[in-house]
Amino acid sequence: MPVKKRTLRGRIANLFSSFLDPMVLVHPFRMLHYYGYSHVRPRRQMTLGQGVRLAPNTSFRNAERISLGDQVQLGEYTALWAGKSSSWIRVGERTTFGPGCFVTAADYGLAAGARIIDQEMIERDVIIGPDCWIGTKSVITAGVTLGAGCVIGAGSVVTKDIPAGAIAAGVPARVIRMRS
Repeated sequence: MPVKKRTLRGRIANLFSSFLDPMVLVHPFRMLHYYGYSHVRPRRQMTLGQGVRLAPNTSFRNAERISLGDQVQLGEYTALWAGKSSSWIRVGERTTFGPGCFVTAADYGLAAGARIIDQEMIERDVIIGPDCWIGTKSVITAGVTLGAGCVIGAGSVVTKDIPAGAIAAGVPARVIRMRS
């Protein structure tokens, strides 16, 4: 099948039609709005220790219940979602999150016969001890406590507490050895 050759006139017409699309003109404002409510305003509400480093595209929900200790680092596309009404996310000093991590302090109910979204959220605090390393694209679910010095392997889903000094990985995450 022959490849259709695009003319210069056709390329210019495509260029102008994309720039003149009203949604293209509105989209930068939508992006500014998103960045404002997902990063800028929540950052003012969080408890931040000294020397905290946040990638510019991290996002937060219910930031008034998020506490980050001194020298915590959050990688690109990391999201911390505290519960809607009561649960907290507390991160100890010198803890580092790789890119794309997700931490949530609330889950939807799982009762049969009711729509998931109509069920009350179950909120439980997430506590991450000091000097932990959370690998790229890891997920930490509601109610989990990570002991001091834990290492969580990339892509892990942590559904249960991990003891201090443990290296855990997998889906669901399991302790594979101790650091000491």
